[in-house]
Amino acid sequence: MKRGNPKISIIIPVLNEEDRIGELITFLYKNSTSKNIAEILVIDGGSNDNTVSLAKKTGAKVYKSEKGRAKQMNYGVRMAKGEILYFLHADTFPSKNFDQYIVNAISHNQQAGCFQMKFDSDNWALQFFAWFTRYNHMICRGGDQSLFISKELFKKTKGFNEDYIIFEDNEFIGRIYQKTNFKILPYHVKTSARKYRKLGVFKLQYHFGVIHLKNYLGAGPEKLYDYYKRKIAL
Repeated sequence: MKRGNPKISIIIPVLNEEDRIGELITFLYKNSTSKNIAEILVIDGGSNDNTVSLAKKTGAKVYKSEKGRAKQMNYGVRMAKGEILYFLHADTFPSKNFDQYIVNAISHNQQAGCFQMKFDSDNWALQFFAWFTRYNHMICRGGDQSLFISKELFKKTKGFNEDYIIFEDNEFIGRIYQKTNFKILPYHVKTSARKYRKLGVFKLQYHFGVIHLKNYLGAGPEKLYDYYKRKIAL
């Protein structure tokens, strides 16, 4: 890790996120300081709406890659200039001063971690599910909590496995847990409950649970994606 003031490259994989991407990028700039942020990288997987133009308009660097979140995030890393990588979903908003919390963690030799999570919903079940993100156990992790990691450690763990169309965050974080002490920061990101609203809270959570179980029992990326397509994809 570079000494002094390491900077963050924020990497946001997108596909048809015109309703959120402009608001998110504006929020990120307003709630961080330029001394900590090297750049905001939006990696587009083939949007056919206004995602790309809105991202450029709000000041992000936009790159196009093959579709697939793992592929998009790995591509973003190849473009990134910062010593710290921060992976963020387009529908997830971190807390004010998120950048300083990340820099502080890295400066104290916490090489990877995430935030706790809240949903943009007052549904009691979603609040209950989100409550568990405070615990430092793999079963409580997910990409919606965002992820920070030093570029050095990212390279050592060989990045995201591009065989995974879904579950790529969990698979990668599992390998991070094997390499370092994963840090849960005591602040929250707020993520959209849009998929829960479409499919139903308990139905979607059940299917996510089945995917976790299938992975635990040894199912590979193709079987996980097949289940996702049949039960969750809308």
